[in-house]
Amino acid sequence: MAAAAAATAVPPEEDSEARRQGPKQDPAVETAEEATEPAEADINELCKDMFNKMAIYLTGELTATSEDYKLLENMNKLTSLKYLEMKDIAINISRNLKDLNQKYAGLQPYLEQINLIEEQVAALEQAAYKLDAYSKKLEAKYKKLEKR
Repeated sequence: MAAAAAATAVPPEEDSEARRQGPKQDPAVETAEEATEPAEADINELCKDMFNKMAIYLTGELTATSEDYKLLENMNKLTSLKYLEMKDIAINISRNLKDLNQKYAGLQPYLEQINLIEEQVAALEQAAYKLDAYSKKLEAKYKKLEKR
């Protein structure tokens, strides 16, 4: 046994390094290391860095929100102007419609007279057709009597 131990004996300098590295393991297996607290200066520096980055992030978020509100404000102004234009157009249409209704009301008696004249002309036309038919009958009778 002593011979086997002597054959596998490791020189002392290699033995201490083998202990530091630990046993040879599969690369897929992780090993735990002891957590050590960073120095006070490192903590302060990391805190300053974190606060600076957080300030940059928050500034970016607030800037984006501010830009969104500016965009909404511009859209609201444009929409308001468009509605004012549409209101003016509606007012003009309403005014023109009132004018047309007044003109139509002014023309209404004349339109009624035209309708009455049209009815009278139709009745006169019927009377003229009857008179024409009667005159043709009379002419036919006169020619008949004249031939006798």
